[in-house]
Amino acid sequence: MSQVRLLSPLPARPTTDPVRRRMSDSVETGAGLGTPDRSSSGRTVEGRRPGRLKRAVLFYKQVVAELRKVIWPTRRELLTYTSVVLVFVVFMTAIVSIYDFLFSQGVLRVFGNG
Repeated sequence: MSQVRLLSPLPARPTTDPVRRRMSDSVETGAGLGTPDRSSSGRTVEGRRPGRLKRAVLFYKQVVAELRKVIWPTRRELLTYTSVVLVFVVFMTAIVSIYDFLFSQGVLRVFGNG
């Protein structure tokens, strides 16, 4: 039996902002899952540690609750971010390749071809 008591949230004011609506929805659905009262040793108040399956289920529920809080990018934002990253990677690869070529040519001129 769990020692955690979940209280109902305060009534939320209606909002038209989609971000605040998602945040209030997560509160209303109980997305902020409580954790059992634990002492410093990691055991529950009852003295027993929950089984692996219960801990795995609790972890999964907490992951899902946190993912619901995430503000996901729109398709347009995602395409913009992806293109910026790809352009940056290509640019940096070109710079490193140019420096590599120039330094290798310099080393060959200083020390000869072998």
